[in-house]
Amino acid sequence: MAEKKKREFPNTYVIIFAIILISALATWVVGGGEYVKTTDQAGVTTVEFREVESQGQWWSVMEAFYNGFTKQAGIICFILVIGAAFWVVNKSKAIDAGIFSFLGAVTKLEKNKLLASVGVSNIIVVLIMLMFSVFGAIFGMSEETIAFTIILVPLAISMGYDSIVGVCMVYVAAHVGFAGAILNPFTIGIAQDIAGLPMFSGIEYRFFCWIVLNVIAIAFVLFYANRVKKNPQKSIMFSADAHWRDHIQEQGGSVDYYRNKSSWISFAIAAAVIVAFAMAYANETYLSIGASKYHTPYLLPGVAVLFCVASVLCLRKSVHFYILSLLGFTIVYLIIGVLGFGWYVGEISALFLALGVLSGIAMGLSGNKIVNELLAGAKDILSAALIVGLAAGIVHILQEGKIIDTILHAMASGLEGAGEVGSLGLMYVIQTVINIVIPSASAKAAITMPIMAPFADIIGVSRQATVMAFQFGDGFTNMITPTSGVLIAVLGIARIPYSKWFRWILPFILILILVGFLLLLPTIYMNLNGF
Repeated sequence: MAEKKKREFPNTYVIIFAIILISALATWVVGGGEYVKTTDQAGVTTVEFREVESQGQWWSVMEAFYNGFTKQAGIICFILVIGAAFWVVNKSKAIDAGIFSFLGAVTKLEKNKLLASVGVSNIIVVLIMLMFSVFGAIFGMSEETIAFTIILVPLAISMGYDSIVGVCMVYVAAHVGFAGAILNPFTIGIAQDIAGLPMFSGIEYRFFCWIVLNVIAIAFVLFYANRVKKNPQKSIMFSADAHWRDHIQEQGGSVDYYRNKSSWISFAIAAAVIVAFAMAYANETYLSIGASKYHTPYLLPGVAVLFCVASVLCLRKSVHFYILSLLGFTIVYLIIGVLGFGWYVGEISALFLALGVLSGIAMGLSGNKIVNELLAGAKDILSAALIVGLAAGIVHILQEGKIIDTILHAMASGLEGAGEVGSLGLMYVIQTVINIVIPSASAKAAITMPIMAPFADIIGVSRQATVMAFQFGDGFTNMITPTSGVLIAVLGIARIPYSKWFRWILPFILILILVGFLLLLPTIYMNLNGF
């Protein structure tokens, strides 16, 4: 009897292309429509839905990749630069050196009976997740998680976990913070402004919600992480993670440390640029946290001094630790740039490209060799970049077909007569569902809040509650929607197939959605400050 062939789950490319086909078909079935804003002489703005002729998409199915690529060009270039830079850094074995040193420190800490009883690895996972959750809650960290994934996935593998735990430590943590945002200008800030509410009002209850969501997320991840650590074969990524395990095994737990003259040249170039940057922009540095700005004229000079001291100490030990210093201060300047100067993927890409070039110089590589290594890194991560372009094609087809607003209007029409709880719940469902086709928080706020806020007045629900429904709906499904370029990029870097990620994360998303609804109920039944 012939052995039954095992059924294979579709490739990520197949899944996304299938969604593109379904989206194109929908443009022929669903009527077209659009929301139109009008402002009268008194300055009152109203939003009205109008039916328009739908634009059935057919050949655009084959153009989806190109159109998606042009729409997400910034993210795609960012991915390629990240891949190129970290290829050079990995070539130097600096990250390996850092991981081995870190694991050595962990081993020493585990000799402490108190820490050992809790689990040093558990403490590390919790601290890292909380850090990225804070970043997500305060300044909406999203695209930046791509860069950290390539560091934390091998770290997680080295600690006895799998690639999923590595992604959870950075991406899931950041987006749980994003969903429970406290001062995020890209979600709360825009939504409250459109709803006519004071910026970042209701922060007390939001902080409570952030704590609840993080407790659930950390508990869920730790439960899975410890199960994998006890029996690695229980990981759904056990076979696929062979790539990471082989890489770590190849290093044999050791690195050949050395020093050279070219690393000092790299340091001289980096120090000159950093000092010049500090001298030029020290007095112009204002860190934006929520609606507040803090003048920090001594921040850049202080960081420049720390970089010089740390780099000299590292150079005296090994090139590897100097490159780790470069990586660490790259992350520091990323945070300063985002909070202080509004940097986005363009500036951050330049920052990481500099990391790659300076690391190559520190290794003593020639100009041609550095370029070849950068190209090799970009080639290695090209698959993730291509998937991002293809996924963006879904949104393009829906927009060109003029059916996104029609879908939103149909959902909003179902709110009538549902009562306070029912209406708020339906708002939450609408925001959750619409995020699958509109992953951009600011774009979704601009589309939905002008509709939801006035409707909240009619049914007797606070506008603040609708903002929170938007906030939860936007944050949770970010971790599962195939149209999210950041998610697809992170999974591509971690080498996690979307199908396996979907199966693993779905129960967690369902738990978060349920908890989110329960957290919305007090906004109706309790007298909360700002609500």
